[in-house]
Amino acid sequence: MATKITATTNTQRETIGHEEYSLYSSMSEDELIQLAIEQSLTEDPSGQSAAQSHQKSVMTAPGEPPTLTRPCSHNPPHQINPWHRLAAQTGGQVPGSSWGVRRRYDGSLFITPQPVELDPVVEAIKEGDESALLNMMKSGKNLSEPNKDGWIPLHEAAYYGQVGCLKVLQRACERKNIEAVRMLVQYNADANHRCNRGWTALHEAVSRNDIEIIDILIKGGAKIESKNTYGITSLFVAAEGGQLDALRYLAKCGADINTQASDSASALYEACKNGHEKVVEFLLSQGADANKTNKDGLLPLHIASKKGNYEIVKMLLPVTSRTRVKRSGISPLHLAAERNNNDILEELIEAGYDVNTTLSFERARLYEDRRSTVLYFAVINNNIYATELLLQAGANPNIDLINPLLISIRHGCLKTMKLLLDHGANIDAYISSHPTTFPATIMFSMKYLSLLKFLMDLGCDADSCFKCQYGNGPHPVLDHRRDRLDDTPVNKQPNIVQFCDMVSAPEMNRWAGPIIDVLLDYVGNVQLCARLKEHIDSYEDWAVVKEKAEPPRPLAHLCRIKVRNVIGRNRITLIDTLPLPGRLIRYLQYNYSQ
Repeated sequence: MATKITATTNTQRETIGHEEYSLYSSMSEDELIQLAIEQSLTEDPSGQSAAQSHQKSVMTAPGEPPTLTRPCSHNPPHQINPWHRLAAQTGGQVPGSSWGVRRRYDGSLFITPQPVELDPVVEAIKEGDESALLNMMKSGKNLSEPNKDGWIPLHEAAYYGQVGCLKVLQRACERKNIEAVRMLVQYNADANHRCNRGWTALHEAVSRNDIEIIDILIKGGAKIESKNTYGITSLFVAAEGGQLDALRYLAKCGADINTQASDSASALYEACKNGHEKVVEFLLSQGADANKTNKDGLLPLHIASKKGNYEIVKMLLPVTSRTRVKRSGISPLHLAAERNNNDILEELIEAGYDVNTTLSFERARLYEDRRSTVLYFAVINNNIYATELLLQAGANPNIDLINPLLISIRHGCLKTMKLLLDHGANIDAYISSHPTTFPATIMFSMKYLSLLKFLMDLGCDADSCFKCQYGNGPHPVLDHRRDRLDDTPVNKQPNIVQFCDMVSAPEMNRWAGPIIDVLLDYVGNVQLCARLKEHIDSYEDWAVVKEKAEPPRPLAHLCRIKVRNVIGRNRITLIDTLPLPGRLIRYLQYNYSQ
């Protein structure tokens, strides 16, 4: 017999019984909240509302035997009603009510007659008190036990958004239980059951290096070669995580030493990548193939050189094929130099790896500057030690599209510049992809007058800066754009950029006078083109530069230029060894300080 509904005279609202849930839908949120408050105010000391007492009175008519009501045969609908939301927002209580709000196992809320006292564990989680949780764990409290609603503390941490507590509780839930594993296997539990990532119990046990559980699982029928979604076997997991004991056990059971994941990376490759020296040593002793490449064509030696593990590199050198290395399109020298692993670089050079090996076209195009040599990697990292090491081993500084000397100029490192020049770097280097009528070395050093003078002293070609195809005639209007390589303006027309175009650009024009002044010290009689004259005339302070350029130049200066040309660029640094008076030598070296 369904519970009856009676109307209240004061509020003209209906008191709703336990089964009449359909009536909620016709009421507004404010009406539902008001109804909840009114019911709380009419509770009697026994915990029953006046409506409930009235319902009892209407259940039995006078003079008739008591009629028993049938208990509700279904659970309330699993939704959060308006007063539940209000209760959740006000700390678990509806305003003006002594009711508490609790959650069921499925997350729905329901109201209890009395306020709810939070369990100490829940209280700690709500406050984000990780230390309290840890203390409870140490005292032996079971943090995996569900409450009567089916929630464990892990659910509470997720509900309150306490990430730190979530991690603490996760560790508590992951404690191994050997007896449980043994019992499950004994009662024919599926030892090869996979999670949605294809992970099996054996994968998990191996990742924890738990030999006892591994033994139970394998004897219980766990497949050693079972792979997860990424093609990873248990042995691969052991190699990747450095779990040597598990690795030895699996190898003893016949696991494939050369197993490869879906990306073709081998167990040996992963062990090298993660720096597990003992694992690498064991795998090699068991015949692991050091010449299996991953999907990018890299060998274990490549990744070990990149990661900088000296001992692993030493182990791999004798068993790595030079042909396979060459076929990969990149040398381990490149990777060692890129990561500044100088000890690896030394070991590879001593082992006979070619310091002039270049990246394949496919590899070089991955770099915007199209770098190619090992030396370039060392110079761009401003690694002076590696640069000197490679040059002494015979590295050619003139192979790359962009000469490493230009990079050293950009860095402003005189020591690296001198090292490169001493070993034959082209002081008049050009860039084929960015053609100019004057050396790119001048273009790169124009913003640094001391570097420009240093290059001029060593014989850089200054004459080319004053050879303009338009001379005193009108110059075409420039359309400057930003060049990705050097962050300096480059002229679209003509294709080959002239010196006057470069120094007239907005980013350089304020330096034009001093730059021309330095260059004039290293040339004879030259003519300034119309654009250079116009630019110099625009600054009063540069009048002296224009006078300096007017022919004829002083005879002493012309003689100095002639002597330097006769000596030759390759021997200019040896001027101080000539049988000449010291004053003359200093003059030839532009040394005015003595």
